Amino acid sequence: MSNDWYYVHQLAVLAGFRLIVLANRLGCEDEFLLELHDKLIEGLACAIARVQSITVLERQLAIDTDEEGLAALQLHGEEKCLARFRITLLDHLEIDVDTREYHVNGGDWHYALAADCDGIEISYPSLSALTDDELGTLAPIIRAIRSEAGIGISIARVIYG
Repeated sequence: MSNDWYYVHQLAVLAGFRLIVLANRLGCEDEFLLELHDKLIEGLACAIARVQSITVLERQLAIDTDEEGLAALQLHGEEKCLARFRITLLDHLEIDVDTREYHVNGGDWHYALAADCDGIEISYPSLSALTDDELGTLAPIIRAIRSEAGIGISIARVIYG
């Protein structure tokens, strides 16, 4: 496949996976798994929208001269964003080691520093990936999306302790 068709192929792959997740959701009865399906469907829709914007920009560059280079610059930015695109299905943990703070799912920042008569302790939460048993029929679909579409998918919960 030539590079000219890469994003068309990527669009077809992502749309196909979105349909698979939608179909798989029909047989799901667990509320937690339904929520994961919904988040994955939403994430795939966002990835599809990004790929569609790339194809529109490529088409624009093929038709127009783009003398200012704005479309080429925008295309480059969209391609970089797609390369870093990640779907987070459960928890997102961000740690700022410099300030010794962390926040979960974009919430408030919390100090990881605690002091008492025994001294100072720094305790950050960690992420624990869900097992295939916890993901059920969604597990092989997520592995396939990661390998075939190259989209990063995070399925982990925050563990305090």
